[in-house]
Amino acid sequence: MTKSKIYKFSAVFLLLAIIGGGIWYTQLPNRHKAIIKTTFLLKTGLVDNDWVVDNEKQQYKMISPAFYIDGIYKSMEGPKSSNFVQLSQDSTLLWITGFHVKALDSKTKKRISNDFVCHTNIDFNDVKYFSNFHLEDRIGTQYPRMTSLSHGLENFAFPKGYGVPMKGNDLLYVTTESLNHNYPNANYLIKHEVAIDYTKNASPMKPLMCRTVFVMLPYDKADPFKEPTDPGKDYCIPVETKNHSYAMPDGAVLSGHWVIPPGKHTYRSAIDSQLQITDSLRLHAAATHVHPYATALTIFDKTNNKVIFRCNILNHKNSIGLSKIDVFSSEAGVWMYKNHQYDLIEEVDNTSTINQDMMGSMFLFFYDKELDAILNGPSGLKTPLQ
Repeated sequence: MTKSKIYKFSAVFLLLAIIGGGIWYTQLPNRHKAIIKTTFLLKTGLVDNDWVVDNEKQQYKMISPAFYIDGIYKSMEGPKSSNFVQLSQDSTLLWITGFHVKALDSKTKKRISNDFVCHTNIDFNDVKYFSNFHLEDRIGTQYPRMTSLSHGLENFAFPKGYGVPMKGNDLLYVTTESLNHNYPNANYLIKHEVAIDYTKNASPMKPLMCRTVFVMLPYDKADPFKEPTDPGKDYCIPVETKNHSYAMPDGAVLSGHWVIPPGKHTYRSAIDSQLQITDSLRLHAAATHVHPYATALTIFDKTNNKVIFRCNILNHKNSIGLSKIDVFSSEAGVWMYKNHQYDLIEEVDNTSTINQDMMGSMFLFFYDKELDAILNGPSGLKTPLQ
């Protein structure tokens, strides 16, 4: 084969690959397009691609790489980036006390609307974390997410005297994702500033353990996207069946990410298996994550017919978004019991004319009596951990 034919063949092959790749890209969901686009921009250096870290005054602060906002990105669809975090370079015992996130203009670093903040997840390595405190029986019992900030709840702090203890040089995994519900013709470069408050040599401090609960609704696994016709089955329509989908031991499938039609609706889910209460627990803090059009998320004690915490949620009036999400923070705490049954109840008001996606979760922080005895007992770990 001559060189000219090789060049022609290569050019045709490249053209077909570009056309095929373009067709494949256009058929992807918006969130997958964002992943590909963001990866390309960061890898090629067309936008700032480094995390900038400042660790002073017992606050670990970092600024994300640039996110290119070029259209509508609903919740969980926007460009995002992740970073590993070490609060210190040694094994000193630290206490995490708060979390913050805000949106910045990529060039000026000036603060802009938090409408460009989707959520910021703070994950930890549960194997190392629990092993450090000789609590190996807790490994793998829950998804190792410490908390999540989100649109409407960009700042969250524990009550005075409480915190999450951890070894200073343990790794946290921070993922922050962008959002844009309201500007279809957007052409912005933004960044997120994420901050984690912590203290050391604090005495006395009481440790908190984190548990995550979320609404899970059944759907028809034989035909998941068909509008439910039998109200008695209480089926939902999942947004998708790959993520946030859970198979139960009895064969049922549940979704934690579902479609809500226009109007007001209430969704209820049992959370006893998620709480995993083996003894009485005292709740001291709770952070909520929901999507726009949610109006309330409530932890309800069915046994006592009593509200544990009702999180009221304020939506924007003239645009899509969340203006405020209530937090629960209490030094006194609220007791929850092993022999009680609990529900998570979500209220929504879809004021639009089309279906929207929804989810509802809470990150709950309980006083950790067992860990308190390890840290503050006669042989407590008040010196650097080994």
